This record gives sequence, structure tokens and C-alpha cells, in this order.
Amino acid sequence: MSTQPRSPLLPLETALSQLLAALDNRPVRTEMLSTLEADGWVLAQDVVSMLEVPPHDNSSMDGYAVRCADIAPGRTLPVSQRIPAGRQGAPLQTGTVARIFTGAPIPLGADAVVMQEDCQDVQGANPSVSAIQVQTQPQTGQWIRHRGEDVMNGATVLQSGLRLGPAALGMAASVGLAQLQVACKPRVALFSTGDELVMPGTVAPQDMPPGSIYNSNRFFLSALLRRMGCAVTDMGIVPDRLDATVQALRDAAQAHDLVLTSGGVSVGEEDHIKPAVQQLGRLDLWQIAIKPGKPFAHGQVDAAHFIGLPGNPVSSFVTFLLLVRPFLLRMQGVQDVALPSQPLRADFDWPRADRRQEFLRVRRNAHSGLDLFPNQSSGVLTSVVWGDGFVDNPPGRTIARGDTVRFISLGDLLG
Repeated sequence: MSTQPRSPLLPLETALSQLLAALDNRPVRTEMLSTLEADGWVLAQDVVSMLEVPPHDNSSMDGYAVRCADIAPGRTLPVSQRIPAGRQGAPLQTGTVARIFTGAPIPLGADAVVMQEDCQDVQGANPSVSAIQVQTQPQTGQWIRHRGEDVMNGATVLQSGLRLGPAALGMAASVGLAQLQVACKPRVALFSTGDELVMPGTVAPQDMPPGSIYNSNRFFLSALLRRMGCAVTDMGIVPDRLDATVQALRDAAQAHDLVLTSGGVSVGEEDHIKPAVQQLGRLDLWQIAIKPGKPFAHGQVDAAHFIGLPGNPVSSFVTFLLLVRPFLLRMQGVQDVALPSQPLRADFDWPRADRRQEFLRVRRNAHSGLDLFPNQSSGVLTSVVWGDGFVDNPPGRTIARGDTVRFISLGDLLG
């Protein structure tokens, strides 16, 4: 039987560049969403403040608003007014102080706030009027938050493409926005292929047929997609038949932005994803020079993008983070999709260089170094549960204990 020569493996950087290029001319769908509900969504329009924050000079402490020039050792100053937060006081009379609370506007004429702990209540000249003595000499501007020191009118406070978190939502609210324009959630159809797959709960462990395995990929891929802000349609397990795979792809492409599959993208006789996609559309990527995760496919089925992940669980998990994650971020308008990383010390040896770029499962230890999981097989999902990140090891490189390596934190990718 004749065999065709294998195509050279694509470097990860090239594969990612081609993957993202498929989105270059695709507009980002947007919708308006309540700011209270926008956590985790991606902002689709800059937020520009129409006011200054804070809108007026205000006190950052409970205490007394004073004129610094009025303060002298042993001098008794009457309290001329009381200013709670949310109320504008009268101009401060010379030789008096104003009782003031955190957030309250600074009265005209006051140039400092003295904490109440630095003041002593005393009997003034008029017993019916409270008075204080200031125990310290205040500095001009002390404990005053100035108008616009947080945000100036016209300033861009949040930029389009930002994945919104609690602090960003608070900022949007502080400039008066009850709604935000956000990128619509990518609509993703997910299914697995493989006659060996069994769903947990349908067959007890002791009754599993020979050669069968539980479908773990379906669970972690669904969770990863939702963490990426996707609306997921779970289409279950598709049998290892070309006709069934074609029909599943045709159904999945309807009303979805992305069809994501797991398994069936290798070169075996029972791997039907490649011919099925080619029958319905086109296939652009095939094999990537990474370990784990070489089998990978990207293409188009009708109007939907297609991505096929390998069936081995660690390969599927890693390729999702390396390629699907940035693809989904860019689909939502995020421009910076680079993998966040940091240099850390390897507290292990890795003497076996590979021609592919490797992603080794590691965990930070108590000595600010990295420990290596002993079994780096692509089928050992335990390595991802145990680890808290990957070492991104370039092709052809060995690692000696004490070397500085590039660490990619799972927390940074999944947060």
C-alpha cells in the first residue's frame, strides 16, 4: 500500500497566527448588558467618563475641616457646622472648624482635614457650642481627596477588548454607566467522537465493556468553554462513522460560531473528522509541532469555524489553552492574546530533548522553584490536576536542575 509523505509539522506560533487570521474580517457581534451582569464579558466599546471622579474635593477621614492658618497650640476653635457625606456645607467661617465625615464635600475656605483622633473636645467660650483643640499642626491638603484625582472628564477609563472583572465594573458604575456594550458570547457546539467513550453515570465502573473509557474530555472542555464566556451546546458523543460525523458537523454548524470536537483528528482508519470537514467545507490546519497535542485541525463548515482537538485528554486540554483560548478571546475582540508567562527555576532534570515544543506539567514548590510531574504521557490527566502550570520548553532543548525556564500558570489562563 502506498503512503503519502507527511507534511512538515507547523510551529505553534505559525499555527496560532493562521488561526487568528481566520478572524481578521469577522466583525464582533455586540449587545448591551447591565453593568451588574457583565462580569466576565468582554467590553466592545471604550468607556469614556462624562464627569470627574470624585466630583468635588472631599474628606478621606472622619474628623474636622480646618484652615491651617487658624491652628495654633492651645487654641480653642468652635465647631460651626456638621457636614455628613452627601451634603454640601456652608463656607467655613474664619476661626472655626467643621465637623466632617468621610466622603463629605470640603467646605469653601477649608484647606485641610484633621483626623478626629488628633482633636480634643474642650469647653469653648460659648457653652452651647462645641469646640475642639487640634493636637497637631496640619499640612495644606491633608486628608483631602481632590476633584478629578481618580478620573478626569473625557478620560477613557476602560478600553474595548477588556475582559470585565469586579474592579472594572465598579469603575464603569463610578462614571454612571448602568449598561455596557459587550461582545456577544461565542456560540460553540461541542461533541466528542469515539465508540469507546462512555458517559459517567450510564455504566457502572465494574460493568464497563472491554476497551471502553469514560468521556472526561467532554466535561473539562465544556467547563473551559464556559470559563471563556461561551454559550455551549453539548451535542454528546458521535459514533466512529463517516456518515454520522458528517451529519453531526452539518447540524452543529447551524447557528453556531464554532464547532469544537475532541478525537478523530489523527490519521487512523476510524478518524473521520478530517474527511467529514473536507466534505462539508475546508480544512486549514492539521498537525502542530507541540507535545502533547500534535493532532489538531482547523477549518470551516458552512459559516461556522471548526476546530478539532486530539482525543488524548492532556493533549486536548493543552491544545485548548494554547490555541482555542486565544481564538475565542480574539473572537470576542480581545487583541492581547499572548500566553502570560514568567521565568522560574527548574528543580528537576529533563534530559530528553524533543524536536517539538514541549509543555511539561509542573507545580511550584515552597522554594520558589518548579517540580515536574513524573509521568508526562498525554493520557495522564492526573498531571494536570496535580500541576499548577506548564513549562514551555523550546524544541531541541534539555533542562538541567537550576535552569531558568518559562512558566505558564494555569491560574493566569483559567482566571
